[in-house]
Amino acid sequence: MKYNEIAHFSHPQHKLRYEYSEFPFKCDGCKEVGIGSRYKCTICDYDLHMHCAIPSPSITHPFYTKCSFQFLSRPPGNVPRYCNACEKDITGFMYHCRSCGFDLHPCCAKLPMVLDDGDVKLYLFRKVSAACHRCGRKGRNRSWSYRSTCKKYNLHVACVKEMLVDSWHELYFGHGDHNYNNNTYNNTNYRKLENRIPSLKGTLQTHHKKSKGKAQKCCEMAGLALQFIISAVLGDPTTLIAGVVGSLMSK
Repeated sequence: MKYNEIAHFSHPQHKLRYEYSEFPFKCDGCKEVGIGSRYKCTICDYDLHMHCAIPSPSITHPFYTKCSFQFLSRPPGNVPRYCNACEKDITGFMYHCRSCGFDLHPCCAKLPMVLDDGDVKLYLFRKVSAACHRCGRKGRNRSWSYRSTCKKYNLHVACVKEMLVDSWHELYFGHGDHNYNNNTYNNTNYRKLENRIPSLKGTLQTHHKKSKGKAQKCCEMAGLALQFIISAVLGDPTTLIAGVVGSLMSK
């Protein structure tokens, strides 16, 4: 459910307003990058993913049928936590199962089980045996994967996250002004960020050495799959956002 304005426990001094942005931002709740729908305090430059702004107190997940995940504003205890979906460290808002110890970023917890734009359909799996189009490995013990209906295109959620971290290092780890959609961030710097949208170009050629046409088709399909997965990982898995991500990747 979407509200035009909300009050949030993490930012009690001002209300947060809903807005849509085609610019990437860093969520002040989960500390992960987002794009698209968000809640924002323009006075304090405070941003939250939709899933972080309006979390469920508790959730279940089909991959962990015996677990009950509770929403927490910070990781419990003093031991470093990692997300069981993407392998990335958890440093902010999260879902935690006290009985099993599993942890999920809010956006990872809400990753759609199916991504479908009418042409490409991708299914989310906890584990797959097929090789990932990004890393070439046939399995990652801790990472979920998206796989196409034809089973030819497979991408680890962890690999997509790694691509985002590598491409947007300043946005993940930078200090100070983290919002790239404000007046202090000039067009030149934003264009530099745009040009580092992750791409699979050049990564997939080794999968089809014999047929150039087949390799090109494989790259096109896997690249399209990547757009949708990036959109989901960033917290807004809509075809509109996929179009935004696609346009940035093509620059």
